[in-house]
Amino acid sequence: MTDRIKIVADRNIPFLEGVFEPYADVVYIDGKNIDRDDVKDADALVIRTRTRCGSSLLDGSRVSMIATATIGTDHIDFDYCDAHGIEVHNAQGCNAGGVMQYVFSALYGTASRKSLKLSPGDTLGIIGVGNVGKKVEQMARHIGFNVLLCDPPRAEREGSDAFCSLEHLLLNSKIVTLHTPLNDTTRGMADENFFSLMRPGAFFINTSRGEAVDEHALIDAMPKLGPVIIDTWNNEPDINLELLDLVDIATPHIAGYSYLGKQNGTASSVQAVARHFGIAPLYDFFPAGDGQELAPVHLDLRGMNQGEITSVLQYNYPIFTDDFMFRMAPENFERLRSEYHYRREICIG
Repeated sequence: MTDRIKIVADRNIPFLEGVFEPYADVVYIDGKNIDRDDVKDADALVIRTRTRCGSSLLDGSRVSMIATATIGTDHIDFDYCDAHGIEVHNAQGCNAGGVMQYVFSALYGTASRKSLKLSPGDTLGIIGVGNVGKKVEQMARHIGFNVLLCDPPRAEREGSDAFCSLEHLLLNSKIVTLHTPLNDTTRGMADENFFSLMRPGAFFINTSRGEAVDEHALIDAMPKLGPVIIDTWNNEPDINLELLDLVDIATPHIAGYSYLGKQNGTASSVQAVARHFGIAPLYDFFPAGDGQELAPVHLDLRGMNQGEITSVLQYNYPIFTDDFMFRMAPENFERLRSEYHYRREICIG
C-alpha cells in the first residue's frame, strides 16, 4: 500500500475507532445516514445492516471493498457489487454464541413465567442450520432435547439424512426457532400455512430476520401457539406495536449482542479490509478484551432439572431486563441497540 485510503465507517461499530487511523483517513457516520456524498471519494465501507449498499449509494464512487460487521447481507446488492468489482465481506458466525444464549435464556425464562414444563426428549426444531443454528443444536443436544433440523440448501448440498422437511419439523416440534438468512426463498416463509402446521401450544422464536415472518399471519396464529419470542421485526425500527404487545419476549434486534460477538464482528471486518488493501499490521487484528470478567462462561447443564437450568441461564443473562427496557420505549429501538451493554457469553464444555 502506498497512498492512504479513505474509509467510511458506521460510528456504532464497537472497538473500531483508532484502529485504521495509522494507515487510512477514516470518517465515522451513523450507519443509517451514510449517503452518496459521503462515499463518493471513499475506498472502503465498514458498516452494519443499517447501511443499504446498492446503486443509489455507490454509483460514481471508487469503493472497492465493503465489510459488514454482521452475519446478515440482505442490505447489500451483490449483483451490483459483482458487476462493479466491489469485494464484499461479512462476519460469518460472529454472533452465533450470543444468539444461542439468547434463545435458551428466552426459552427457559418464558417457560418458567408461564409454568410450562420442558422435559428431556422434547423436540426442538431448528430452521436454518448455519453457524447460529449449529450452536443452537449443540446446546439443545447438550441439555437433552430431541432435535429436528431443516435446511434445504444444506440438505441438497450434503445429501444428508440429518435434515427433514419443513412440514415434518413444524408438525413434530414443541419449540420452533428460526435461524435463516433473508433471501428470496425465506422472505415471508413463516406465513399462514407455516403457522397452521405448528403444534398447538408450540413455542415460536425468531432471531433471524424480521421479514422472514408474515407478522399478520403470526398475530392470527397466536391464540393457537404457545410462547412467542421475537427479536427481529418487519420494518425496523418502525415495528408493529400490536405484535409487540402480544409476544412473550420482545427485544430490539440484540440477540447476538454479546461482548465476544462484537469483538468477532469488528475483528472480521478489520482483517478483511486490511487484507484487501495490504495493511499487514492488521491482518490478525482482534480487539483487546477487558479481562476475564467478560470472557465466555463455560457451563455444564447436563443432569440439571428445569429450575436449575433456568436459574443458571437467567443469572448469566437476565433477558427480561431487555424485554422491559424495550417495551417501555419501543420508539428508542435504535438507541437501545447502539447503547446496549454487551453481555458476557456462555458456552458449553
